[in-house]
Amino acid sequence: MPKPLVITGTGTDVGKTMVTAAIAALAASRGERVTVVKPAQTGVGPGEESDADVVRRLSGVTDVHELARYDAALAPASAARRAGVTAATVGELAERINALPEADLLLVEGAGGLLVQLDDEGGTIADIARYLDADVLVVAAPGLGTLNATALTTEALDRRGLRCAGVVIGAWPPEPDLAMETNLVDFPDYAGAPLLGLIPVNAGRHTPDEFCALARATLSPDLGGTWRSNQSAP
Repeated sequence: MPKPLVITGTGTDVGKTMVTAAIAALAASRGERVTVVKPAQTGVGPGEESDADVVRRLSGVTDVHELARYDAALAPASAARRAGVTAATVGELAERINALPEADLLLVEGAGGLLVQLDDEGGTIADIARYLDADVLVVAAPGLGTLNATALTTEALDRRGLRCAGVVIGAWPPEPDLAMETNLVDFPDYAGAPLLGLIPVNAGRHTPDEFCALARATLSPDLGGTWRSNQSAP
């Protein structure tokens, strides 16, 4: 079975869900069995569309799992405490993910950034990736300051022995400024990993067919392909 792919971000609201949906849509369009997992969802109340709902709606993938949900828009560990419950540990979350039926592609979408705490023991999305022996895709914002945030994220991955599969820019605007255009050239140097594409802002307004076509046009074919064949790379 190919390695799982954990999708994290340089922060919150950088477009992780759109990128997760896009990769899922592309893999599903090739006939692959795709499983998507959101270990913890925060900031979504009853009746509101969650990240898992968005992935289902845009990608057409139905094997989508949300393992925990908290109303407060906080880090999962903090949101769980505010709700008066004990958050599952990253080890417990990883066990639940590993128990899912085998798929051709397993995508795990994080909450916030790489080191946001999921449990009261200080477990993070990085720890989930270690438990799953997964590669990590970093989603970055398009504008000024994002190169530094990306470098810090990939350095944190390297210190933990985790491989960065690449970087995708989320929420790309129709009229990018100079910093955004320059970032397209500079991301690989800062990240030490390839830039694998971008997802335009407001991509979530498309129909599933339109969204899949957009993903095919804006993401590298390497997503779901080459990144797997390079799993043994240092």
